[in-house]
Amino acid sequence: MFLSVFEMFKVGIGPSSSHTMGPMVAAARFLEMMRASPFQFSGLKASLHGSLAFTGVGHATDRATILGLAGFVPDTYDHDRAEQVLGDLHATQTLHPDGFGPLRFDPKTDLIFDYDTQLAGHANGMILMATDAQGDVTLRQVFYSIGGGFVMTEEELAAGKATDEGAPVPYPFKSAAEMLEMAAQSGKTIAQMKQANEESRGGAENLKSGTKRLWQVMRDCIDRGLETEGTLPGGLSVKRRAKGIHDALIAERGLNQSAPHTINDWMSVYAMAVNEENAAGGQVVTAPTNGAAGVLPATLRYYLDHVPGASEAHMQDFLLTAAAIGGLVKFNASISGAEAGCQAEVGSAAAMAAAGLCAVMGGSPQQIENAAEIALEHHLGMTCDPVRGLVQVPCIERNGLGAIKAVSAASLALRGDGTHLVPLDACIETMRQTGADMSEKYKETSLGGLAVNVPNC
Repeated sequence: MFLSVFEMFKVGIGPSSSHTMGPMVAAARFLEMMRASPFQFSGLKASLHGSLAFTGVGHATDRATILGLAGFVPDTYDHDRAEQVLGDLHATQTLHPDGFGPLRFDPKTDLIFDYDTQLAGHANGMILMATDAQGDVTLRQVFYSIGGGFVMTEEELAAGKATDEGAPVPYPFKSAAEMLEMAAQSGKTIAQMKQANEESRGGAENLKSGTKRLWQVMRDCIDRGLETEGTLPGGLSVKRRAKGIHDALIAERGLNQSAPHTINDWMSVYAMAVNEENAAGGQVVTAPTNGAAGVLPATLRYYLDHVPGASEAHMQDFLLTAAAIGGLVKFNASISGAEAGCQAEVGSAAAMAAAGLCAVMGGSPQQIENAAEIALEHHLGMTCDPVRGLVQVPCIERNGLGAIKAVSAASLALRGDGTHLVPLDACIETMRQTGADMSEKYKETSLGGLAVNVPNC
C-alpha cells in the first residue's frame, strides 16, 4: 500500500475536496474518456447523488462540475477565467473544452440534483454523460468522490482498495503495526521510511521541491486569511474573524499580561484563517481534506513560530510523517465526511498533525504512533452536520480545536515512552465501524444535528 505525500496533500480550491475538487477532477477525467472514444459528441449531461446532491449547492458542486467539464482542474485553477467561462455558458448554453467543438450544456436542465437515487458505491456519487447530435447518451460513466479529492470510477471502486500498481517501495506498510515493525528493523524514523518510498517513485528533487511548494501554499493561505476581512459567501452572513483575532493577539504581545492559555488562540487563529479562505473558495491544500485543511498547517505554523529551536528544515519530516499516518487512515477506514462523519476529516487531520509535530519534536516511532492515536481517539463519533451545507459552521472553529487537540496529543505522547493501551490500528478500525453505524443524517447531508437546529438565515 503506497499513497504519496502528494496524494494526501493536494493543491486545490475551496470549499470542499470531496464536493468541489473531486467533481472537478471527475469531469476532467470524463473529458479524457471522451477524447479516447470513437464517437462524435454534441452535448453533456450530469447528475449528482447522495451527499453531492444534498449539500452540493453549499459546496459549489454544481459550479465545480461545470468547470471540470469545461476543462478546469484544481491544481491550476484560474478564478478570473472560470468566471468568464461561466458567464459565457449563461449566455450560450455551450461549453468549449480543448479538443472539442461546442458542446451543448444548459445547467438548468442538464445538471440534475437527484435526491432520490443513492448510488451503491459511495455517498458521493455522480454520473457524467455525453450525447450525440440527437441528444442520445453515447458515453456514460459513474464516478465516486471518496474524500480528499480522490476520485474513482464505478469499476475502480468495485476492484477494491488496493489500486496502487506502481513499482514496489522499500517500506510498504499498510498498518501501524507493520510501520512500527519496519522502523524497528530498519532503524529508520517514519519520515525516513516514507522519504525512501517517495524517492523510489519520484526522486529526491521532486520530493524536496514538491513539499516546499505544499508548505508555501499552506503558509500563503494562512497569511491571506489573517489579512482578509468581510463576510463569507453562502447566505449565513458568517463574518471572517481570523484577522480581528490575529490583530488583537499581535497588540497583546510584549504586554506580559497574557494568560498562558492564549497560545490556544494562536493555534486556533491559524486554522481559522485557512478555513475562512477555504469557505471563500480560495486556494488551499487538502490535509487530508478541504473541510479539515486548517488543522495541519496551523500545527506546523505553531511549531515554526512558537516552539523554541524550531526549524523549517524539519518541515519535510513533518509532512512525510503526517502523510504516512493519513495513508493508514484512508486505506483502513476513511477520510470522507460523507462516509464516516467529521471524525474522518478533522479527526484524521488531528492525528496526522499530532504525528508530524511529535516527529519534529524528537519523538520515537512509538511516541508518534501514540500521538496519532490520542488525537484520533478523541474525535471518535464526531458528526458532519454543516449548516446549510456550507463548510463554515461548525467547520471553521472545529479546525481550530482540532489543532489544539493535535498539539496536546503530541505533548502527551512525548511525556511517555510510547507504551499505551489502545493501538492506532484499533482506533482506526473503531473509527471505521463508528462511521458505518452512524446515521446518514450526520454524514454531510445537512439532514441532522446543527444543520437542522440552527436557523439557516
